[in-house]
Amino acid sequence: MNTNKQVTLADLLDRILDKGVVISGDIFISVAGIDLAYIDLKVLIGSLDAIEKLRNRPVQLSKPS
Repeated sequence: MNTNKQVTLADLLDRILDKGVVISGDIFISVAGIDLAYIDLKVLIGSLDAIEKLRNRPVQLSKPS
């Protein structure tokens, strides 16, 4: 079953601001197999209302398999 649904940029931004999105990532900087720096990134994007709702809930990040 092919359910291609077109979403406009305005719809996407509305959903992100309404629900909130957490972006998480790791950056390793290494030279010749020696790790020189590690950066752990966590970014929360959303409206103030959405962030206030998420504030009291623990954030559960899923690692890609």
